[in-house]
Amino acid sequence: MLQSVRKDIPCYTIRRSGIHGSGLFARRRICEGTKVIEYVGEKIDKEESNRRGWERIRQAQKTGDAAVYIFTLDDEFDLDGSVSWNPARLINHSCDPNCEAYIEDGHIWIGAIREIQRGEELSYNYGFDLEHWDAHPCRCGSKRCVGYIVGEEYWSRLKQRIARRKKRLLASEK
Repeated sequence: MLQSVRKDIPCYTIRRSGIHGSGLFARRRICEGTKVIEYVGEKIDKEESNRRGWERIRQAQKTGDAAVYIFTLDDEFDLDGSVSWNPARLINHSCDPNCEAYIEDGHIWIGAIREIQRGEELSYNYGFDLEHWDAHPCRCGSKRCVGYIVGEEYWSRLKQRIARRKKRLLASEK
């Protein structure tokens, strides 16, 4: 007999993560294509976003905590998700994610890109660019991990930069 799923109970739970801090974990099997959670927060303009972003980076350098939960909405606005009522901010990065973030009708959604098993940690690729790549080491532990939190479209250039860095280090040791 099929069990019905209550819509008022989230399909995730918050637990300690092996990747970083706390994370969201599937409370039940989640089908591919499911909207798992909306990324919510305060809608802010780009100037305020930039100010908050740099302030949080400075704070994170002092504390070692996660830094910025700001998502780009469009050319004018961003969404600051660093609010207690946004559990989606706890979803960790992975180089081999099971979710993706997308914008639909002005809302940011985290959706399943494959079937997710009960107990599996939810993750998506944060898609950072190469600016300050070395300040964002990745601890996802996947077989595909490139060592840093950057978008997959930058992986080949990242690998080139890492190889050049290693080459310089080896040359300086001689």
